[in-house]
Amino acid sequence: MPQPATSPYGSWKSPITPDMVARAGVGLGQVRYDGGDLYWVELRPSEGGRLVIVRCDAKGKISDVTPPGFNARTTVHEYGGGQYFVNHGVVTFSNFDDQRLYGHEVGDAPHAITPETGLKWGLRFADCRPTPDGNRIVGVQEQHHDDGSEATNTLVTFPADGFAAPTVIASGRNFFSNPRVSPDGKKICWLAWDHPNMPWDGTEVWVAEFAKDGAIANRRKVAGGPKESIFQPEWSPEGVLHFVSDSTGWWNLYREQDGQHVNLTPLEAEVGVPQWIFGYVRYAFLSGGRIVFGWYQHGHDHLSIIQPDGSMTPLDLGYVDYYQITTDGGDWVWFIGGSVNRPLELVAYDTASGIKNVLRRSAELDLDEGYISTPQSIEFPTERGLTAHAIYYPPMNKDFDAPPRSKPPLRVLSHGGPTAATTPDFNLQIQYWTSRGFAIVDVNYGGSTGYGRPYRERLNGMWGVVDVEDCVNAAKYLIGRGEADPNRVAIEGGSAGGYTTLCALAFTDFFKAGASYFGIGDLETMVADTHKFESRYCDVLVANTYPAPKELLYERSAIHFTDRISAPMILFQGLEDKIVPPNQAEDMVRALQTKGLPYAYLAFEGEQHGFRKAETNIRCLEAELYFYGKIFKFDLADKVEAVKIENLK
Repeated sequence: MPQPATSPYGSWKSPITPDMVARAGVGLGQVRYDGGDLYWVELRPSEGGRLVIVRCDAKGKISDVTPPGFNARTTVHEYGGGQYFVNHGVVTFSNFDDQRLYGHEVGDAPHAITPETGLKWGLRFADCRPTPDGNRIVGVQEQHHDDGSEATNTLVTFPADGFAAPTVIASGRNFFSNPRVSPDGKKICWLAWDHPNMPWDGTEVWVAEFAKDGAIANRRKVAGGPKESIFQPEWSPEGVLHFVSDSTGWWNLYREQDGQHVNLTPLEAEVGVPQWIFGYVRYAFLSGGRIVFGWYQHGHDHLSIIQPDGSMTPLDLGYVDYYQITTDGGDWVWFIGGSVNRPLELVAYDTASGIKNVLRRSAELDLDEGYISTPQSIEFPTERGLTAHAIYYPPMNKDFDAPPRSKPPLRVLSHGGPTAATTPDFNLQIQYWTSRGFAIVDVNYGGSTGYGRPYRERLNGMWGVVDVEDCVNAAKYLIGRGEADPNRVAIEGGSAGGYTTLCALAFTDFFKAGASYFGIGDLETMVADTHKFESRYCDVLVANTYPAPKELLYERSAIHFTDRISAPMILFQGLEDKIVPPNQAEDMVRALQTKGLPYAYLAFEGEQHGFRKAETNIRCLEAELYFYGKIFKFDLADKVEAVKIENLK
């Protein structure tokens, strides 16, 4: 066996190329079962980020459902999700270009089932479902207006087989989701909430009688409120309402029984997740009164079955994340599983026999484990006598050692959201960096999900403070353990993570470089420019009041304090971003130019919030690595396209 070569951290040659990261995989999501066939959605960077519905039939044959020229993507809430359903082989989906719903029988061309509106932005649909008899569709409608006023969200119904304008059945709330008709067709449930709450702050689950013509009557609120988050209401096969609530401080699964709410999972663990998109599924019903559910605890996911007697049977299937859980109502479970050392897998599992089959992988990689860094969950001390959480990845490349007594550069990752979480499942982009000699710490700062409501609420009124402190303290913890070079610590984040990155560079002098992907530099501008779903989010995060005082928005915005920035940075921005508009990055660039700090700015035509195109992601990886090579003064093992770094001496 050849001995590893000695080369400085950052200069290691890796078989994990940018092209492999960007093109080798597809995103997997939105798993649905219908009459013996399984369906899911694939995000394909090689097709310009198109979303394609895929089917695996009862014989195991896998084929695309969505034909070329169509993109199964809704933009309700801008983030979308819940873009399709299947009923007796007929796929109904939202098409990205015109946001109309289309019906599609395999073998035929898709046909529109919602009308054009003639408005500039028109109608958008998400989270639709058929009634049990298949005659009607219920769903969320979002209407955008020519005058630029706030979009209107409602619940609607319309005939499944006719070209008819949707009929509004519930309105008057800022947001709706999860309309679900009971198995007998006589009841409907849904979630509703209002500004300034986000769905993880406070939602309500409602139930009403549902008539065959779509009319509803006798509404009643079942659970929820301004300080209780309800997630994924569903009807059992017997017509019993189930839902997830965080009333105990943890997202547990409940059923409504004789007017009472029975906690089926009394755990200090999270069954729910933040509802950034429509269509999240964390539990599903099996035969015999069993329920299979995913739950997050101690830094990773678990999968268990609730038995009819209330006991819980764990399923140790070797994954650390379980996404999009669905069943056939019998013994079979399908889910997207994330593990620490291989790409996401679409898995079929028979609870009766224990048979497990992998139907699809997000990427087919032939990669030696000697290039894969194994994640380590860490808990570290932070401000106010508290501890916070992160996932640490040490450098790993079997072909190289670093010179004695040297320490690796550390890349601190601040996830988006900010109400979200990073998970330890295999991430080829992280391995791109660790296999080149970088250490990575992916921080679940206060405000992240997975650790209970009090942890999630640490960020309320403290955005730009708690997240920054936790990112700094994660790095200090690893430096104290001898895991990183204190003079080569960079921070990187996208969207809300980009905001944390910019704040960390403006309000501390700890980091030596930074990379902001469509990050927020000016909160006041963002509040004025952003879309409806997040338009009051900032008020809670910054001031915990509504509306947030302008002076506080000013004080937490890095754009006003560029005189304090002392570290070089690189910025990436999509020019069609409606969530964090390009003026955010452009204002920061002007400020950096005025101050004379080293910086680079890359803007991308045709990209929105979160880059989808393979060529964009390739360019970003290479550009960020090139930038660090120049700033931290190490040579790259690979030739990459140069980046123009302004003010670099």
